[in-house]
Amino acid sequence: MNILFFGPNGSGKGTQGAILKDKYNIAHIESGAIFRENIKGGTDLGKKAKEYIDKGDLVPDEITIPMVLDRIKQDDCKGGWLLDGFPRNKVQAEKLHASLEEAGIKLNYVIEMLLDKQIAKNRIMGRRLCENDNNHPNNIFIDAIKPDGDKCRVCGGALTKRDDDQDEVAIDKRHSIYYDTETGTLASSYYFKDVAAKDDAVKYITLAGEKALPEVTEELISKL
Repeated sequence: MNILFFGPNGSGKGTQGAILKDKYNIAHIESGAIFRENIKGGTDLGKKAKEYIDKGDLVPDEITIPMVLDRIKQDDCKGGWLLDGFPRNKVQAEKLHASLEEAGIKLNYVIEMLLDKQIAKNRIMGRRLCENDNNHPNNIFIDAIKPDGDKCRVCGGALTKRDDDQDEVAIDKRHSIYYDTETGTLASSYYFKDVAAKDDAVKYITLAGEKALPEVTEELISKL
């Protein structure tokens, strides 16, 4: 199965993507990793992308989309793929859709994680990192994984905060792009919602992101 996954920062999208990767043995592709791999590998597209990144400019879609297509054509994607973090706006959605069709690559599912903006922000700012294991889940705003005071709920280790998790300006900026229904990331998600309405081969799934992780996973699996 080939999947596009949309959701704001703090929605648990990455966690659910990792679960789908293991359950269905598909490649979980994050857009940022595509840039890093191409730049590190010294590909022609990577060299072109680096020129823009070094100047602080956005990498044009004419470079980004070929990178994405190249990635989903690799061997580990033959059994399916889940693309996370792209497209980020409506124009990219339109171009990606056209490129997939031109390449004869079928899209099967589009998943949108629904979550109120303030809840998403609280989840980001509430994350705490355990000194013993960063994978121990601790979040002061989620009852199911609320830490024991300033100690890890799993092992009792000391907890710290990530600086970028406390940067409200940066969080608000990312969310303003995501929640923009006219030209932003939600607009790109809605573009594919319209595609699904016209194409029975594409299924559009929405998930209630405010639920506990196991509940979201159960809902997601039941809809695939």
